[in-house]
Formats: sequence, C-alpha cells, structure tokens
Amino acid sequence: MFLASLFAFLLTALPAAAPPDLALKGSVVARDEAASVAVLSSGGRTRIVAMGENAFGGQLVSVASDSVVLAFGEERATVRLSPTAGKPAPRPTPSPTPTRAAVASVPAATSVSLPRADVDRRVALEMDRILAETALAPVTEGGRVTGVAVRRLAAGTVLSDVGLRVGDVITEINGTQIDGLATLMGLYGRLQGEKLLDATVLRDGQPVSLKLNLE
Repeated sequence: MFLASLFAFLLTALPAAAPPDLALKGSVVARDEAASVAVLSSGGRTRIVAMGENAFGGQLVSVASDSVVLAFGEERATVRLSPTAGKPAPRPTPSPTPTRAAVASVPAATSVSLPRADVDRRVALEMDRILAETALAPVTEGGRVTGVAVRRLAAGTVLSDVGLRVGDVITEINGTQIDGLATLMGLYGRLQGEKLLDATVLRDGQPVSLKLNLE
C-alpha cells in the first residue's frame, strides 16, 4: 500500500507536458471569453473543450481564432490551428425548393437509438470530416440570435444519421436555447452523461424534434 501511494505521488509530482501530437482542429471565440471553446485532438481522440476545462493533461486558458493556450502545470503551450482544419468542402448541390406537399409531410419528430460506445467511436473517427464539411451560421431575429442554421452537412456521419438535414435551424437542445455557436459547442461536455439528446429544429418553418437515445 505504501509503495502504491508513493508511486501515485511521484506521478502527480512529475511536471506535465503537452502531448507531441496535440492538435487544434477548430475553435469558437465568443464575446464572453468564458464561453469560448476549442476542438482538440491527441492520440486518436477528439475533445470539445470549454475555457477552464482540462483535456489531454492541460487546462484550456486562452482561445483565439487560429490558436489556443493550455496550461500544463506552470508551463504554457500554444497550439495553432492544423493546416488541414477548416479546408473548404466542395459546394453542395442546391436542394430543390420544397413543394407544399413536401412541407406538409415534414415529420413532427424522429427518434434514433444508438449504443453510446458506437456514438463516441464515430464522433472521434468522423470529427475531421464534420469540421471540414459542415457549416453552421447563426440565425437572428430582431437583432437576437434565435438558432443556428445548418448550411452544409457531412453526409454519412453521425450528424446525418440522427436526422439532421441541410437547412435545419437548431433552436434548442435538451431545454437549452441555442443563442450562438459557442452555446452549441459548449453543450458537448455538459451532455456527456445524458441518455437522451432531444434537439428541436425548424425545418421548412415547422418545428421538428430529433431524439437520440444512447443505450
């Protein structure tokens, strides 16, 4: 027991260092600095990290559009945006204007059940494509952000499989109003333990509920 305790102490006493493959995939800089988030990857894993949160051994202390700073003990490490991150995706073929019949057939809700382990694995594998091929834009009404519109979407990823479509406007997730990109990305960490993700989107002007049950 003593040796185990001593070994644990020595591990915590070792100076922390940034992983050599630590990379910045993207970031959202909010007006309120505390709401800024970054997408980091290392060791084949991808994490969405909010200001002050820990990831890959370091604490996120600063977020800019092209770089972030993490604290590893008393050391500071600046991680710059990966050269391949945010490369423009091919322009998608415009969707035809929906007919009245199509609008009338918009479902009131869709529900998908997936194993949590499969979702986590797919998010890690597909994050680069999602970042490169998905485009979101805030939707304003009366000078206030009322949702986030999906302008482009990485087809064949977990996002499309749960029912999200190009043109959807995400207005609420699990009771949280989506008033900007930072709020949307900041939800990632807070929803990790949830068994049900319930998003409300406006599709052709009609509210649709997209439910993901994590088994």
